[in-house]
Amino acid sequence: MISTLHRELGLTDGELEQIVDRLGREPTHTELAMFSVMWSEHCSYKSSRNHLKNLPTEGDRILVGPGEGAGIIEVVPGVAVAWKIESHNHPSFVEPFNGAATGIGGIVRDILSMGARPIALLDSLRFGSPDDPKTRLLIDGVVHGISSYGNSIGVPTVGGEMVFEDCYAENPLVNVACLGVIEHKQMNGRGEGDGNAAILFGSSTGRDGIGGASVLASAEFDEDSLDKRPSVQVGDPFTEKLLIEASLELIRSDLVVGFQDLGAGGISCPTCEMTSKAGTGIDVELESIHLREPGMEPFEVMISESQERMLAVVEPSRVDEVIAVCSKWGLEARVIGRITDSGNVRVLSDGEVIVDVPAAALAEEGPVYDRPYERPSWIDEVQASAPGVEAPGDLKTAFLELLGSPRIASKRWAWSQYDHMIFLGTIEGPGSDAAVIRLPGRDEAVAITTDGNGRYCYLDPYEGARLAVAEAARNVACTGARPVAVTNCLNFGNPEKPGVMWQFAEAVRGIGDACAVLGTPVTGGNVSFYNETNGRAIYPTPVIGTLGILDDASAAVPMSFTSDGDDVILLGTTGVDLGGSEFATVINDSVGGSPPTLDIDAERALIETLVELAPLVTSAHDPSDGGLAVSIAESAVAGGVGVRIDEDADLEPHVALFSETPSRAVVTCTPASTEAVVQVARKHGTPARRIGSTGGDKLIFATFEVALCDARERYETGLTKRLSATMA
Repeated sequence: MISTLHRELGLTDGELEQIVDRLGREPTHTELAMFSVMWSEHCSYKSSRNHLKNLPTEGDRILVGPGEGAGIIEVVPGVAVAWKIESHNHPSFVEPFNGAATGIGGIVRDILSMGARPIALLDSLRFGSPDDPKTRLLIDGVVHGISSYGNSIGVPTVGGEMVFEDCYAENPLVNVACLGVIEHKQMNGRGEGDGNAAILFGSSTGRDGIGGASVLASAEFDEDSLDKRPSVQVGDPFTEKLLIEASLELIRSDLVVGFQDLGAGGISCPTCEMTSKAGTGIDVELESIHLREPGMEPFEVMISESQERMLAVVEPSRVDEVIAVCSKWGLEARVIGRITDSGNVRVLSDGEVIVDVPAAALAEEGPVYDRPYERPSWIDEVQASAPGVEAPGDLKTAFLELLGSPRIASKRWAWSQYDHMIFLGTIEGPGSDAAVIRLPGRDEAVAITTDGNGRYCYLDPYEGARLAVAEAARNVACTGARPVAVTNCLNFGNPEKPGVMWQFAEAVRGIGDACAVLGTPVTGGNVSFYNETNGRAIYPTPVIGTLGILDDASAAVPMSFTSDGDDVILLGTTGVDLGGSEFATVINDSVGGSPPTLDIDAERALIETLVELAPLVTSAHDPSDGGLAVSIAESAVAGGVGVRIDEDADLEPHVALFSETPSRAVVTCTPASTEAVVQVARKHGTPARRIGSTGGDKLIFATFEVALCDARERYETGLTKRLSATMA
């Protein structure tokens, strides 16, 4: 029976042999189920670990790096934040509302497990064409799931991104990042202390989410994937809110020794991971676990991914206090086991041992694959194809078409559904280069953003990944904050295909190289493979979440033009960079050529320039998707202030306006400060020149002009009109 069962659970024949060799016997059904989730791609990183180990992970401000629930970054001595991003792609395709909602719940609990209060969320979303009715249903479900859960638990959704490309039509990406602040003490996920109690508290355990990690998130999709709805967890945000407050009270009261949430892998995950880290073991009594459904099999109980649950390790003398705190918050809490010195995870059912497995075998000794990879031949053809750089017949028409294109147009329709002002700490929110969040009761703030360009990575995964790191750092620096740490969510196709694995290896190499130069170590993240349906993979999409520190929250720089009469200054140099650009895609219907090449030293110099310029400038915004013209329009629309931009005599007009050359920023300042701005830039080796001035009610470029109200209408309604037409 086991010879076929392991395949149904997602294990290979070779992996079953490894399990038998490790145990010295055939595994029981429950043991096999536990191995299937803990050795799944989603939980074990068996295809990615060899590459991820090369990322830079240490820095002066990094208190906790990869391997725990979230990274911990020191803001100032004695004040730290937790920062993490994860994916919930496959569940969101199968069940958009619950997939997105439980993605929020899971990342919040990761932050909570580090002893941090969650204070901000960002979502990085990718869908197919908005003209497709199926895409509209996915968008509605995902956005509703995020807003419903985030608003209900009282954590503001302060930013993110929403991207549309055909390759995501049947593989939407739902990546969610969370920021938390350490209010009392940092926690760890270690199951220490022989004889200590293991207390499970929160929601009851049901059949929802069974096989989510091993079956749903670790395999390609096909036409039968919608039948996997039972593997999608169902969220309860109101229980999550109680869980947050109960957990923080337990930490404040110093009642817990170790702490971990239950997500992928269910009870199997924290029991083996916490004890493996501590070199201990655990005995679990199945009858002590509170269930929501009768007749659950032991394997179902151990791998169920029911949401809103935490496992705490508690000294025996504090058990009653812990249960009392949970009861105060209306949460069920039960002692389900004891820490032992055996080194094994044992599960007992009616006194019978049905699981007896070394904790390390489950948590740390899973297979590590050095997957073969090679550069696919098609990439040469794509890079050699026309990059779509031809000048349009009408620049004004092209500009307005870009401004209303789905990737660029305002996403207010989505983020207006999110409460981004809870806690009243949001200084810069959705629509900005980066969200700026004041730390509770402090002068300091952090700036956070998520960025990634799958189209660039499709053309060149190494360069595309470097560009993603650079853009995220630049967006943070535009607020005046210094970038200090990265969390990443790496979304790719089937790693068993050498071409996909090459994309992954190149992207990780690019991230590592860029982070090392910019001084932004990686504190953790997530790998999401098998984003592939019926043999068609998504673009390789590394999403970079960057965190920066701002010593004075009141000094945050907005992206919007704030007043008439300011000088507009371009930092950096514009080149002919239209390959893979929004201009090439939207105007010339071309995805080809090569993406821009990043000068990492120029990027580092620009970041230093932006951080030092914060007291001198009235706005800052980076030209990315759509180039300079789009960034100018976004700042003008945001501030309600027009602008006049001078001609660039060195470039063709469409190149000057729409090139996506990196390592640039547009800043404004009073004329009295212009010389000081130029001097700061010059000190860091960053080119700087005045290109225009703010004022009036028009966007005036060298070859055309647009009324500000017309630009606003195109920008604000470009996406919503297409979504409305889809449902008509």
